[in-house]
Amino acid sequence: MIDRPVESGPAPALLNERAVRAAAGILFLFAIVAFMNAWLLGNFAPTRVFVVAFLVDFALRIFVSPRLSPSLIVGQWLVRRQAPEYVGAAQKRFAWSIGLALALAMLYLVVIERVVGPLNLIVCALCLLLLFFETAFGICLGCIVYERLPGTRRGPCAGQACDYVPAPGAGGTPVQGLVVVAFVAAIGLVAPEVAGENRSSSANPAAPAAIESVSASMSAEAAEAARCRVPAFAKAIGHEQMWKLHNHCN
Repeated sequence: MIDRPVESGPAPALLNERAVRAAAGILFLFAIVAFMNAWLLGNFAPTRVFVVAFLVDFALRIFVSPRLSPSLIVGQWLVRRQAPEYVGAAQKRFAWSIGLALALAMLYLVVIERVVGPLNLIVCALCLLLLFFETAFGICLGCIVYERLPGTRRGPCAGQACDYVPAPGAGGTPVQGLVVVAFVAAIGLVAPEVAGENRSSSANPAAPAAIESVSASMSAEAAEAARCRVPAFAKAIGHEQMWKLHNHCN
């Protein structure tokens, strides 16, 4: 029966949409942190760790049971005080299969082959897009693909999206659309002034050179301090000053 959750078996017929959405938000948080580390800092270590964790989590969902998925366990706990909204598990499993395929691709590219290039960016961006739509809007893009495949049976959908027909104008009025466009245009106009990039660079053109000079000076001082660090054996035999004298250290 689909009027009550079936969660006892390894393949439940229904899933709590609120828990699934919370789990997607958890994964999106860690995914965007790993992506920014790779994109801005060139540090791919968080990405490699996240790919392995993501792969294991989705493999548990698909091949064992969603009840053993760590992200779903935490998501279920976070929304425990909210009334469940049950949706069909079949379309969710199809969407998770897409995520698993992306995780396998990233495992090969980033973890095994250590590839750095646009292909990584495309796969990672697609994964982020799917997670973002799930957690921000409650829209499962993989589920939409599943529902359009021939021979698939439509189960309960999140927000009754499979059967609900929105009223005319439910998405907003033309005036509201113009407000959004005007807002974006206004922010685009003031952004250069607020950022102040041109003003700061023209006001002090020698700043980068000064910063570089100070950095080089600090590096030289640190290297000299490391060279003149008295070793433990010299201190132990009471020859600290002699060691400094022999190594031309003050």
